[in-house]
Amino acid sequence: MKKFSLTKRIRPMVYSFIVGSHLFSATAKAHNNLQETTFQQQHQKISGTITDRLGPLPGVTINIKGTSTTTISDYNGQYAITANPNTTLIFSFMGFKTVEIEVDSQKIVNVQLKEDATALQEVKINAGYYSVKESERTGSITRITTKDIETQPVTNVLATMQGRMAGINIVQSTGTPGGGFDIQIRGINSLRTEGNTPLYIIDGMPYPSQSLGNGEVSSGVLPKESSPLNSINPSDIESIEVLKDADATAIYGSRGANGVVLISTKKGNAGTTKFNVSAYTSIGVIANKLKVLNTQQYLAMRQEAFVNDGITQHQDDAYDINGTWSQTRNTNWQKELIGGTSYIQNAQTSVSGGSENTQFMLGGTYRDESTVTRDNGHYSKGAVHSSMNHKTSDDSFHLNFSADYTSDKNTLPGMDLSRLAYTLAPNAPALYDNAGNLNWEEGTFENPLGYLEGTYLSLNNNLIANAMIVYKFYPGFEFKTNVGFNDTKFSENRTLPSTMYNPIYNSTSLDSQIFNNNSSRSSWIVEPQLNWVGKLGEAEINVLVGTTFQSQKQQLMAVYGAGFPSNTLIHSLTAASNVIVINDDRSEYKYSAFFTRVNLNYKDRYVVNLTARRDGSSRFGPGNRFANFGAIGAAWLFSKEAFINSNFLSFGKFRTSYGLTGNDQIGDYQYLDTYSVTSNVYDGGIGLQPTRLFNPHFGWETNKKMEAALELGFFKDRIFLSTAWFQNRSSNQLIGIPLSGTTGFSSVQANLEASVQNTGYEIELHTVNLTMKDFKWTTALNFTAPKNKLLNFPGLEGSVYANTFVIGESISIQKLYHYTGIDPVNGAYNFKDFNGDGQLTSADRKSILDTSPKFYGGLGNNLTYKNWNLDFLLQFVKQEAANELLYFPVAGTFSNQPTAVLNHFPLTNNLDTVQQYTSGANGTVFTAQNYYTQSDALNTNASYVRLKSASLTYSIPSVWSKGFSAKVYLQGQNLFTLTKYSGVDPETKSIYYLPPLRQFTLGIQVGF
Repeated sequence: MKKFSLTKRIRPMVYSFIVGSHLFSATAKAHNNLQETTFQQQHQKISGTITDRLGPLPGVTINIKGTSTTTISDYNGQYAITANPNTTLIFSFMGFKTVEIEVDSQKIVNVQLKEDATALQEVKINAGYYSVKESERTGSITRITTKDIETQPVTNVLATMQGRMAGINIVQSTGTPGGGFDIQIRGINSLRTEGNTPLYIIDGMPYPSQSLGNGEVSSGVLPKESSPLNSINPSDIESIEVLKDADATAIYGSRGANGVVLISTKKGNAGTTKFNVSAYTSIGVIANKLKVLNTQQYLAMRQEAFVNDGITQHQDDAYDINGTWSQTRNTNWQKELIGGTSYIQNAQTSVSGGSENTQFMLGGTYRDESTVTRDNGHYSKGAVHSSMNHKTSDDSFHLNFSADYTSDKNTLPGMDLSRLAYTLAPNAPALYDNAGNLNWEEGTFENPLGYLEGTYLSLNNNLIANAMIVYKFYPGFEFKTNVGFNDTKFSENRTLPSTMYNPIYNSTSLDSQIFNNNSSRSSWIVEPQLNWVGKLGEAEINVLVGTTFQSQKQQLMAVYGAGFPSNTLIHSLTAASNVIVINDDRSEYKYSAFFTRVNLNYKDRYVVNLTARRDGSSRFGPGNRFANFGAIGAAWLFSKEAFINSNFLSFGKFRTSYGLTGNDQIGDYQYLDTYSVTSNVYDGGIGLQPTRLFNPHFGWETNKKMEAALELGFFKDRIFLSTAWFQNRSSNQLIGIPLSGTTGFSSVQANLEASVQNTGYEIELHTVNLTMKDFKWTTALNFTAPKNKLLNFPGLEGSVYANTFVIGESISIQKLYHYTGIDPVNGAYNFKDFNGDGQLTSADRKSILDTSPKFYGGLGNNLTYKNWNLDFLLQFVKQEAANELLYFPVAGTFSNQPTAVLNHFPLTNNLDTVQQYTSGANGTVFTAQNYYTQSDALNTNASYVRLKSASLTYSIPSVWSKGFSAKVYLQGQNLFTLTKYSGVDPETKSIYYLPPLRQFTLGIQVGF
């Protein structure tokens, strides 16, 4: 946390505005170079201005009818084109009605385009290996674009999707810079946690979502290993499509079981060269503080605990109550430790443009983010994005190239202080002494800022490049090849120097420790494809065949070092007296496939889509290395039938799909009998020990997907409703099968005939509520009601998974003891002994808590008035979880507590909800606390409605800006949350790591 300097924070935006103004002035003095295209029979130059109801409209395509001659309107809506008097000009723009105007003798043709909601059905949707019109797609694909992303001050691509897509549940794991997100697309399919991540494709290149981090290195700093998705720069994204059902995902075969996320980066457009500069500054704070005991309440709790235990003389180490510490000091530790302000500065610039045949874009982004804690932690990221598209004049050859390079550095304290902010005694001493040094209060105080002496540092460099080459060698035929490359280098370390410990322990550099991790991953892909489009009568046929060759190499090396002659040498492992290799792993993954797609469109009403793929993966045994996957999808556009003649129904489509996808997310070499180096020395040498048994029958997980959906548009699509029902059944689960201890192994990796089913309903509603001359109001709602169930699990009751899963229940459940109240005699929690054996064992865990969401979604509204735009998104989730008492020790011990413990035994009329206090000496109460944290007593409603984002944007009118366009915006994230959950945050549901921050952003975007 640093001191706030308004001048310093807004300086990047001021500079951007000055640069934009200077360039605008130069442009205004120069001749406005509008793109002109010369027609063979050149007679006259036609120019004009294109507007909509709000003003000039840039990016409109103007085409001379019957020719390939086109131009595009500039930022002021102006255009110029050369044509003869007998031609007709066609003006077209997405979301607006196309206009045709005959030139005749006109030299100035001004046009005002009118909005056409139904035109949105003609939008091309990226489906991966092919694109399809929104109206004609047979699969389930949901999409967001750059307008949903550009004002969000986030660094992880998943944050841009949260609450905006049906069927996609995204949860932020921490508010710490560089933290990650968890994503589920239509539920959990695999019994293995690591087997549920979707496939990510960036501009045609698969992007691994598995972290290169090591959990022992980042432990206590981040809840999970560093997320590789942080290397994707949201500012460079043009659109994100998510493929969900079998029809959309089966063409990806074994990699599509958990859905596919397609990310398309920004490309240049034909026209004059455009410069865009944007910058924003954000501030972030903790959105909610937990209600904990003040000093008076805390000391009363402690005093009562000692009385209950029959202790009249406080122990020597009970510094909080024996008089060593002040009895009146009252510190808000949440404010002191995590109550600071984080700052974000983000600046981006790009240049784009080109001719009709060649377009380009080059851009760069820099981001710097600080923390809310008392340290100099920073997360900084630099990114460069480039793209080039070229086609020949006869449109026979296309080359599309894109490359992105990202480098980020994350410096954080050696431990997240959140838990200490909630549990530290309110009368604990000051953090610093009178000399400004860390205060250890003569050895009685474990100063939490001591942990800041330790550091966590991660460095990540990522390059992803892709090229698509297309050659149209015969009418209807095209050959294309997709070539991609990805290279990632990641390193991290966490230091634990002796200076972080209380001086009373007399620690020296010999006690200092370091955890190091260095890893890398590189992969390439080549996908030759042949596509044919033709007609057979009134049917249009599209046939695609292709093959995939992919290779990936990965190296992981994690090392622990301890015992240094000096703390200055803590980063030198050669200086450590004790070095232990945590992990040394090298692996290679090879993948190949053959795929095909046949699409039949009859009369633009009846659409059938067939996809098939044969996959081969090196992750499976020789006998199961290849598998077949496929799907069929169909759509009926009944609104185009002759018997449908209604001004009320503008669009109607029924679609359905069924198919089979797979999953090979099991890691490399899992089917082999493997060995590792043992630390034991025999006869002066180090040997090997077996770590895994050979299983040649190790094979694929499979996922059968079924969907039926209805899409309806009313009143020219001013009201558009999409409803879908889905069912996914995942079987042949890859899991560890328990073995007898006599084998020397606890389990063997194998396929288990267990089945997991996900069903649910999805609703998406888009409405144009009001359209007036200067005002427009639109609403977007998405709603998902999922249901997860374990259908079967052979031998479950006799397996080690008996206490984890229950047939017929969700695989997200927790089996708990049933709480029956507080014993009126001993004041301890009571629980039901179901089998009556007189003791509580795992057999008594009969109560079930399902933590999976019952439903979730988002409600967004967009209001435009003249040059003002207000956009906000409400995110909602219906769920249950354990309350905050799960994370606290027994009430009465040397730890602060939530105010909920004030309702404790003994209270009259059974109003007590917490057992009697104890200092730790009451074994009965102490044991009851352990059962309590594993019981249904903690179950609570953790549902919430959150104002996830809100932005207010002002677009500077073109009459003011003349040579350039500009807009200024104010944006907020996590502005408020409505919930009955009494913990810190209903999304993260933890006190160990920072919750998502509330952020306020001021930004500017300039184009010229």
